[in-house]
Amino acid sequence: MTADLPAALGGTPAFPEGLPLTVVRAPDRDGLLRRLGTVLDSGQLTNGPTVAELEESAAKLLEVDHVVAVSNCTAGLMLVLQAAGVGAGRPVVMPGFTFSATAHAAHWAGGVPLFAEALEENITLDPEDAAARLAAAGSPAALMATHVYGTPCRVERLQEVADAAGVPLVYDAAHGLGSRRAGTPVGNFGLAEVFSMSPTKVAVAGEGGLVATRDGALAATLRCARDYGNPGDYDTLFPGLNARMSELHAAVALSWLAGLEERVAHRGALAGEFSSTVAGLPGLRIAVPDEGDISTFKDLTLILDPDRFGLTALELSRALKAEGVDTRRYFHPPVHRQRAYAHLGQAEALPRTDRLADSVLTVPLWTQMDAATVRRTADAVVRIHGRAEQLRSHGV
Repeated sequence: MTADLPAALGGTPAFPEGLPLTVVRAPDRDGLLRRLGTVLDSGQLTNGPTVAELEESAAKLLEVDHVVAVSNCTAGLMLVLQAAGVGAGRPVVMPGFTFSATAHAAHWAGGVPLFAEALEENITLDPEDAAARLAAAGSPAALMATHVYGTPCRVERLQEVADAAGVPLVYDAAHGLGSRRAGTPVGNFGLAEVFSMSPTKVAVAGEGGLVATRDGALAATLRCARDYGNPGDYDTLFPGLNARMSELHAAVALSWLAGLEERVAHRGALAGEFSSTVAGLPGLRIAVPDEGDISTFKDLTLILDPDRFGLTALELSRALKAEGVDTRRYFHPPVHRQRAYAHLGQAEALPRTDRLADSVLTVPLWTQMDAATVRRTADAVVRIHGRAEQLRSHGV
């Protein structure tokens, strides 16, 4: 029956109208418009009270001493690494399975990315592999880790690794605003954690980032660094950046902070709905946090064993496209294989990461999505799996 057929084989598409990977809708549009009006009426678009309010609200939400708002997560990482003394071509150990901005920040701060393996279970940084690479690096400058898809890293062991190597630990927490590790909000670990508030994230500023830290001296340095390194008298102390968050972006961000915990819980429930629908399919699992942890599920990512599932991640992506379902392969290729870092000669260094990167496929998940839509997406995956051999023979 055509009802059982995937769309790529002539069946009816699950989403003839199309299902985008993400949709951004302000949770309180009227309140946001009032906030924006207040900012515009004030005549002050930078260095004003709205940014300060955002920093205070975020610090309270994250249960951390200091939050510094910046123009974006990448700039925040750059400034943290600069303040931590990264430079002079010293190695910065980091995951190969991350967004390229993690490596870019280390490069711009003067460091040299040294890529390490991902854990099989949740694709975050493997602490033991990181420890071995730090030991072999000679004079490492820092350890960086990424809360991939919002999944908290194994922060306790990573801190032990960083302490043993005598280097600061900095987290690319772009996906993690609202995640928790054993009850503690992400934002409390390492020297600093840097969040993104770009449009694909769970909390949005339009463009923007937040640096969370318990180190008061670092926070003070960052406040100066985001304004060119200018302490207020234009006699700059060091080469900073124009990395200020505007008052308008801060107003948007404040509207998204309210209700963040409830939205994260909803996304977790949707991820659970998807998992239960595809449970039992051979060769398919979901990237999920360790027991007791909370993920933002910034991305709902499938991990495929193509021999058992019957299709590769690329083939499943093509079959889902026929169903009207938008997908992404986050992160493929991994950073150590990207052309920007080919000169480092590390392309063959991470076989486990390579295999995992070949196996991932992110499917749509957004905060306003309902369970029925999630089930329909998952049902499409089930239907596609059931016809995997036919699909391959048709060159999907």
